[in-house]
Amino acid sequence: MSERAQRWLRRRTNAPMANQSLAEAVVPVGKPTERHYHKLSEEFYFILEGTGTMEIDGETREVTSGDAILIPPGAWHQITASQTLRFLCCCAPPYSHEDTYFANL
Repeated sequence: MSERAQRWLRRRTNAPMANQSLAEAVVPVGKPTERHYHKLSEEFYFILEGTGTMEIDGETREVTSGDAILIPPGAWHQITASQTLRFLCCCAPPYSHEDTYFANL
């Protein structure tokens, strides 16, 4: 994810939120996020700009501006940008590094 930019909009450290977090992510053209899953968190992506391919547990779909993607807890997932992607990412319970498991580890 070194190519991916992420800006936290709301999380426990900057708002009184106990049950969810909200971030804005940008993935440059041709780049993927690292394939990963969250054991506890349900994740929701809302695509603001761009196009790409979303993979969830081996199922792949094209995504574009206006699409909403629900990622259940425990589902391996990765998004790859065909055009630079900008999307909102909401996690409930809130995102935690301790709840994020990567395929390459």
